[in-house]
Amino acid sequence: MALRLAVLLWVSIGGAKVSMADDASVNERAASIETVVVLHGLGRTNYSMQPLADRLAEANFQVHNLRYPSMNSTPEELVENLDGQLRACCPNAAPLHFVTHSLGGILVRAYLAERRPDSLGRVVMLAPPNRGSELVDLLGDTSLFRWIMGPTAVELGTRKDSFPNRLPPPDFELGVIAGTGSVNPLGSRLVPGNNDGTVSVESTQLPGMKDFAQVSESHTFIMRSPEVAKLVIGFLRNGQFPLLVQDVAGPEAPRSPKPPEVP
Repeated sequence: MALRLAVLLWVSIGGAKVSMADDASVNERAASIETVVVLHGLGRTNYSMQPLADRLAEANFQVHNLRYPSMNSTPEELVENLDGQLRACCPNAAPLHFVTHSLGGILVRAYLAERRPDSLGRVVMLAPPNRGSELVDLLGDTSLFRWIMGPTAVELGTRKDSFPNRLPPPDFELGVIAGTGSVNPLGSRLVPGNNDGTVSVESTQLPGMKDFAQVSESHTFIMRSPEVAKLVIGFLRNGQFPLLVQDVAGPEAPRSPKPPEVP
């Protein structure tokens, strides 16, 4: 009987030690996972970013793919909405990265200008109208555009007092990916220079960005590209875009060896 009790006691203590070790391993692994907030663009939803969110999750990031009322609110209201969602999803995330499309990048810039978290990591913006969109210059004053696109869209032009141009330059690690393809023939003709059908390559860039890349993708579908996902993951991990190797399908996303000078 005494021997049986001794064996049971030994197994119980041993099992507790194993359990504690397992718990410690789980906690250590959880602490090592980096958090990425994914933010869609104007007139889109979080579903548009899901392919990229899935690839980030496969790369072992903790991903929060947020949704916000892009066409129904003012810029100030959208920043408040983002702040509330971040407080709910990521209060203890360290580091906290952002990956954005189009308007999502402008909202993150506005948020970080006012409420930058101490745990901020890196930011990657896909096709952001960082210096405004030329299409908004052309269409933003029409009542139809205002009715369809909402109060924030009309503030996305290239004027000095537009929403993007009121914001300070980034003081964080920023990588920008611009598109040079288009599924919008009219837009690609109306927007000057190389563009993605909505935003010119020049307008995506900002002084102070750490790296810059161009891909032959449209504004509409840039976030679905596997090559873009590789660039995003590389920047989040290393603070620069990787040089992608050409494969049998043709050349992958080219990138600048260093960010271009932005006037």
